[in-house]
Amino acid sequence: MTLTQLEYVLAVYKFKHFSKAAKSCFVTQPTLSMQLQKLEEELELIIFDRSKSPTEPTPEGRLIVE
Repeated sequence: MTLTQLEYVLAVYKFKHFSKAAKSCFVTQPTLSMQLQKLEEELELIIFDRSKSPTEPTPEGRLIVE
């Protein structure tokens, strides 16, 4: 887990959209998504429900944000 990955989590939570979050972090959307996926694999949980629009955190993801 890195501070950058946590920054990306907060950006997605704030903007509720991966592309907007990536833009605010000055990275591409695939880069942001890849880093979040690595974090999810490390923690063995899903942080964001990607099937919803706007993007919402899962219950576990909400705990990470808090």
